Amino acid sequence: VRTKWNGCLQNTLFLCSFTGVTSSTECSCGRNHFTCAVSAFGECTCIPAQWQCDGDNDCGDHSDEDGCMLPTCSPLDFHCDNGKCIRRSWVCDGDNDCEDDSDEQDCPPRECEEDEFSCQNGYCIRSLWHCDGDNDCGDNSDEQCDMRKCSEKEFRCSDGSCIAEHWFCDGDTDCKDGSDEENCPSDVPAATCSLEEFQCAYGRCILDIYHCDGDDDCGDWSDESDCSSHQPCRSGEFMCNSGLCINAGWRCDGDFDCDDQSDERNCTTSMCTADQFRCKSGRCVRLSWRCDGEDDCSDNSDEENCENTGTPQCAPDQFLCGNGRCIGQRKLCNGANDCGDGSDESPHQNCRPRTGEENCNVNNGGCAQKCQMVRGMVQCTCHTGGFLEHQGCTNSEGGFQCWCEQGYELRPDKRSCKALGPEPVLLFANRIDIRQVLPHRSEYTLLLNNLENAIALDFHHSKELVFWSDVTLDRIMRANLNGSNVEEVVSTGLESPGGLAIDWIHDKLYWTDSGTSRIEVANLDGTHRKVLLWQNLEKPRAIALHPMEGTIYWTDWGNTPRIEYSNMDGSNRRIIADTHLFWPNGLTIDYAGHRMYWVDAKHHVIERADLDGRNRKAVISQGLPHPFAITVFEDSLYWTDWHTKSINSANKFTGKNQEIIRNKLHFPMDIHTLHPQRQPAGRNRCGANNGGCTHLCLPSSKDYTCACPTGFRKTSSHACAQSLDKFLLFARRMDIRRISFDTDDLSDDVIPLADVRSAVALDWDSKDDYVYWTDVSTDSISRAKWDGSSQEVVVDTSLESPAGLAIDWVTNKLYWTDAGTDRIEVSNTDGTMRTVLIWENLDRPRDIVVDPVGGFMYWTDWGASPKIERAGMDASNRLVIISSNLTWPNGLAIDYESQRLYWADAGMKTIEYASLDGSNRKVLIGSNLPHPFGLTLYGERIYWTDWQAKSIQSADRRTGQARETLQDNLENLMDIHVFHRHRPPGTELDPSHTELRACSGSWDVAQLSCKELTCLFLIFARRTDIRMVSLDIPYFADVVVSVNVTMKNTIAIGVDAHEGKVYWSDSTLRKISRAALDGSQFEDIITTGLLTTDGLAVDAIGRKIYWTDTGTNRIEVGNLDGSMRKVLVWQNLDSPRAIALYHEMGLVLSRGCLGDRTGLLTSQGEHNIHRADKDTGANVILVRANLPGLMDIQAVDRARPLGFNKCGVRNGGCSHLCLPHPTGFSCACPTGIQLKRDEQTCDSSPETYLLFSSRASIRRISLDTSDHTDVHIPVPELNNVISLDYDSVDGKIYYTDVFLDVIRRSDLNGSNMETVIGQGLKTTDGLAVDWVARNLYWTDTGRNTIEVARLDGSSRKVLINNSLDEPRAIAVFPKKGYLFWTDWGHIAKIERANLDGSERKILINTDLGWPNGLTLDYDTRRIYWVDAHLDRIESCDLNGKLRQVLVSQVSHPFALTQQDRWIYWTDWQTKSIQRVDKYSGRNKETVLANVEGLMDIIVVSPQRQTGTNACGVNNGGCTHLCFARASDFVCACPDEPDGRPCSTSEFTGCHLGSRECIKYPCYSLSGEGLHVSYIIGGLLSILFILLLIAALIIYRHNKSKFTDPGLGNLTYSNPSYRTSTQEVKIEAIPKPTMYNQLCYKKETGPDHSYTKEKIKIVEGICLLSSDESEWDDLKQIRSSRGGILRDHVCMKTDTVSIQASSGSLDDTETEQLLQEEQSECSSVNTAAATPERRGSLPDTGWKHQRKPSTESEV
Repeated sequence: VRTKWNGCLQNTLFLCSFTGVTSSTECSCGRNHFTCAVSAFGECTCIPAQWQCDGDNDCGDHSDEDGCMLPTCSPLDFHCDNGKCIRRSWVCDGDNDCEDDSDEQDCPPRECEEDEFSCQNGYCIRSLWHCDGDNDCGDNSDEQCDMRKCSEKEFRCSDGSCIAEHWFCDGDTDCKDGSDEENCPSDVPAATCSLEEFQCAYGRCILDIYHCDGDDDCGDWSDESDCSSHQPCRSGEFMCNSGLCINAGWRCDGDFDCDDQSDERNCTTSMCTADQFRCKSGRCVRLSWRCDGEDDCSDNSDEENCENTGTPQCAPDQFLCGNGRCIGQRKLCNGANDCGDGSDESPHQNCRPRTGEENCNVNNGGCAQKCQMVRGMVQCTCHTGGFLEHQGCTNSEGGFQCWCEQGYELRPDKRSCKALGPEPVLLFANRIDIRQVLPHRSEYTLLLNNLENAIALDFHHSKELVFWSDVTLDRIMRANLNGSNVEEVVSTGLESPGGLAIDWIHDKLYWTDSGTSRIEVANLDGTHRKVLLWQNLEKPRAIALHPMEGTIYWTDWGNTPRIEYSNMDGSNRRIIADTHLFWPNGLTIDYAGHRMYWVDAKHHVIERADLDGRNRKAVISQGLPHPFAITVFEDSLYWTDWHTKSINSANKFTGKNQEIIRNKLHFPMDIHTLHPQRQPAGRNRCGANNGGCTHLCLPSSKDYTCACPTGFRKTSSHACAQSLDKFLLFARRMDIRRISFDTDDLSDDVIPLADVRSAVALDWDSKDDYVYWTDVSTDSISRAKWDGSSQEVVVDTSLESPAGLAIDWVTNKLYWTDAGTDRIEVSNTDGTMRTVLIWENLDRPRDIVVDPVGGFMYWTDWGASPKIERAGMDASNRLVIISSNLTWPNGLAIDYESQRLYWADAGMKTIEYASLDGSNRKVLIGSNLPHPFGLTLYGERIYWTDWQAKSIQSADRRTGQARETLQDNLENLMDIHVFHRHRPPGTELDPSHTELRACSGSWDVAQLSCKELTCLFLIFARRTDIRMVSLDIPYFADVVVSVNVTMKNTIAIGVDAHEGKVYWSDSTLRKISRAALDGSQFEDIITTGLLTTDGLAVDAIGRKIYWTDTGTNRIEVGNLDGSMRKVLVWQNLDSPRAIALYHEMGLVLSRGCLGDRTGLLTSQGEHNIHRADKDTGANVILVRANLPGLMDIQAVDRARPLGFNKCGVRNGGCSHLCLPHPTGFSCACPTGIQLKRDEQTCDSSPETYLLFSSRASIRRISLDTSDHTDVHIPVPELNNVISLDYDSVDGKIYYTDVFLDVIRRSDLNGSNMETVIGQGLKTTDGLAVDWVARNLYWTDTGRNTIEVARLDGSSRKVLINNSLDEPRAIAVFPKKGYLFWTDWGHIAKIERANLDGSERKILINTDLGWPNGLTLDYDTRRIYWVDAHLDRIESCDLNGKLRQVLVSQVSHPFALTQQDRWIYWTDWQTKSIQRVDKYSGRNKETVLANVEGLMDIIVVSPQRQTGTNACGVNNGGCTHLCFARASDFVCACPDEPDGRPCSTSEFTGCHLGSRECIKYPCYSLSGEGLHVSYIIGGLLSILFILLLIAALIIYRHNKSKFTDPGLGNLTYSNPSYRTSTQEVKIEAIPKPTMYNQLCYKKETGPDHSYTKEKIKIVEGICLLSSDESEWDDLKQIRSSRGGILRDHVCMKTDTVSIQASSGSLDDTETEQLLQEEQSECSSVNTAAATPERRGSLPDTGWKHQRKPSTESEV
């Protein structure tokens, strides 16, 4: 392809300036040649004289063209503004041929077709490309589109883009403009992590086991910053201060490779190694890069003073001939052999044959696009823009042809291609989540979150799957592309899986692991896993597949960085790039362009090359601080950068048009373009039948290969063995691995086992194919099949450090040593019939082996006196066989053939052997054994593991020669065995030596069987378990009560000796549980109302359980099943703890007694149990030691008689509880229920009680008794309960759960829970039951609606949906037909309407802050509400009149209710329920304290829900909804038809007998209707009163005015139901008793604007300031909400007591109150406004994920 001529002509008469290079070196060319300028290398170049001034850069430095006079443009050419000449036919063709765009100015617009979009630059594109996020026009005019609307669950950024709602204020910048993290609360508490988690610096929680493990699990190294010692780096690596390990050669090399830059601190000038060159800047580069023509130092110092020894580098506008010569590009295809070897005219240069007479004026020279004359010849060229997706611009006869690959379409510019299909999506890993972003839009969505450390990523488009690797969990996971169905694919044997690739044609998963230095492959579900490549790999990182070609490409950034490829079956491996590489990170393949791209994080470059490594070129070499991953799509590259935390893009050909797609990310990792063209279709080489392969079918370049999983041998060309016959088995703490001896590769393979934490000892049984191992972290012995299936725990109780394990394969017995308990035990191989064999004179026994044929067992002991012992397999004939020259005798092995015992000594650093009796001792290997641990024999070889060498080695078992290393670089190596199927057969021994029998003269510690025993034992709590110690055997062996449940903090225990059950309390789980002594029959008996249960006692005689609670300061009692629970003592207690019973005397004691003459006690500080004489304290012995977390202890003698039960006959005649006392017994009722007059029977529940919610519970407080103790209502599945109400007719509780967005109901006892409204809810704040019409009302703050339905959820209807701004509480008055609600939105108000939503009226809209709770006093017909902003409780009548402040100083009230003469409310700040007298506001009492998360409160009473209306009988005759009103009622239909007929006809008359659903009200003509005369009289009375009040207001207008000097400042968090009430903070200046007032106090803010403090309201007059200047200032105060001018600071309020309306005041008192009201200062402006609320509005959403709202100053 020829290029256009680019001269430097400025105009027709102006010469180019001369820029030749001067040099002291003289060059002289012969005649007819031109001498070029001397090069930087001192090189002389000669060119033919005729090449001078021909417009072609033949010298390479333009010296042959400098100073040339160029001709003017011909009449057929166009003269560009910059002096350049182009063909006139190129004008207005859409290409910038002049390079100054002057040829494209003032061009007429093109006319587009109907199905095309007209670009502003004149182009026409397909209409469907309009607003698709792609700049198809070239000037982006097709993407000037309206922003899409965000959904309800999205947050709109300031730039119009949408992100997930819960990303708002999450500490992570998700909006491009950062607007999602603006105006966020400064006091957002950090996430609270659990006990098993570590909290990162930015709030994220990770597992605690990842703290200080050397890995950056938090993403900011905060989990590694406070560690006393980091995990050591490998040899050849440097550890940064943050803990990161980097290449040691990068230390002091001038580049900041550590994230904390610690690699460049304290550096000297001599830190470069021998194979490095030091730049002038101090940076170190490879010595081989010196004088290679590239500026690697960035200051060109590596290219200075170089000798020219290589092939000259041609200039960009020159052609490199085959012989190395450089000529100008215009010499190509000119018919002359300018190179001298013909390479400039060869066929591969696409030179078209000459036809003689050629002219661009005739038929455009036969060219399809551009034609130019070069030295008298026609040269066809393409439009500008380069190549795209293998788009061709190939010269052919008469022109050229542009084309696209399959799946792409040529754009209208005829030079670029566009992918068909959906809009591309960038899929990228962000460590803690996986996200999607549209590269050309602002749409940004979350795919998967709550990840640990997602690094590598890929997808399978046709199967809609996404795969990723997690280097913290060391797992490969997958999920659906919609984020559902997350599952593990590979969970074992991974160390650092940094690269991952999907073969979408053959459905295979490939990955790299820089920790294991392997490339592996498996099916998409992880099955048939195979190590594909393992030799000569150091740190393989990125991987990319080309399934159409059957090849793999990967990068390796080890000590020899390189890029390699092979076939996908592992064959034909080759290096395609190994120079100028340092840290090759990301790798991607351009399938359409047949190129590969990669990034180098050390060289800060993006490069490309052909798929065979040729034509390598740097695309971007600037502005790349730390590129990590890269992908390509169409003509763009996309890459992630660790340093800038961003995703960037650029043109893939030129590197230009760089753009930041997303920045401020958490930690961007791998990235891919999610589009079908990134996974194009191709031929499946394996076909439909897997190529006939039994396991893996792997494609190669031309065919396929059948392969077997790692370790399995091939039995034929297509089949693999189904099992392994022999393999090396070894433990590596966190996993157990095998190395197959059936194959030659000796690759280790992890056995897929769960929860292996610290495996030490191993053994195996080929008869059942089982592998056994001990785990010293979980203190257990487990087993599984050799393939990982059938995993089970065999022994997991009473183990402390099981370090040795041996299988008796003849009698199927399991032997083990325990270095913690100093015991040797035995059991059946399934863990049954466990028995202690040896417990005396053992000091840290280690390994054990058995000889079933000879009948002996052998073990090592490396305590104070190291030794090797043997005994019979029944512990008889014990004998020390080796006791000298031993330090740490570790592994043991028996050579059954030569009758030898082998052992490894880590202290002596030897492997020795001796005869089985200890004689003939010899050293087998005595050198190069740093720390041998495990030992085994097989065939003629001995195998061992070495901790320090981190290797598995072998040698000849007889001579110790021929040593080999099987595997190295293996951390934490433990035991080792060879699994095979040729163990020597044994003969069955004497049954008395092998049979394990329970309770036959020895103690079976596993069963604690009582046969032939007295069953006297100790039982004690150890926080996470309960253990027993038998007192009937000669040794103390503690056994865990094997309850299949997790214990967190078991403190107190008790035993029911009668039924043989143990009871315990867990203060972390806050429950009391019980189980049988064998661990069965587990159940929780108390699960609510517990805080810290420190003491517990079981009355086995009276069948009761007693407990103390230091959190609630109570002592309670209940039946043994937890029923009939009663608070016994709740006063005058301060942290009650221990408790004991004396049933015979009917006493609860503070100290207990033990039988016999011995006493036992636990020592928590020493973790020991001691025994002593209970009378004298003498004879102290140690029962058990080393028991961390030791808590309560009990001694149990089940053979001892229990005693007489005073309540034994018919429960003493009591209906509920029968409790003994010293002289007899008494009957009692459960908490809150009164005992009847017969002093024997109780009701089932209280008659009147408070019902309140506290997020995850609903409780009641009886008002029938004086104790005011809360009792939990056992309603299941409570998450975040806010609002409550009840129905007295059916006895139901109704509640809203805003976590589940449901309204549910249950019986008053908590049973029969059901969902009433389960969908279409967003934030249900308020709830009210119309017990007469059987309707349910609720407010929805999220949707700003008030809705109604029948009590069963049917006939749902939106009642009010306009002019609502965050409606909150709601209440109904069925008898009056009224509906009341509060609204705390923009302008807070309290409103009233009829029950059908009609006749809506604002009752209160002045002097309100956050009206939270609302309740009605049906007797006095008053409304009560709490204001959480103004911190007070107020009331008014049903018309909003006679307003009164009841309580003016409350902390942070939320909800309230009324019963008798009391007002009860919940308070967030004090975490309490309080009450005051509803008439006076005095007699304030705390009903219940210390309750977290208090929400709604109501009263359940038979006097509460009374009265009736027209809807109370037969639903008023309505088919669906019946709404009563003041004097009539109306029928209504639901919003959604339910299939039943519902009339919508309009009636003008009334048919009370057979009323149907109608649209308009049908008024009743009888009943409580008002006579017209009464109405007129009432109106005249009201008018008279208003005139009187007006006169009094004018009279009082000139009163003296004083300011208030004592108002305090309060700071609160806005109400947020997502967060704990602990977030409510108070900072108050004590406020003195003041004159009654209602005033604002001004204070000047930073901008000299006025803000308003909390209003202080009490009954009485308002004193105004006498300072006139201050008065003028106060008049300037404006509302921040409504902008209403305040002419007065004080506002009028009604203070007439509700006692006046209730008739409880006499006439004198009423007149006095009216006079006080008239004396208040009045407001000239009648539009009194709501006080300003600084900060954000109250946050009423309480979804679990949302962050708390802003804490604002009131």
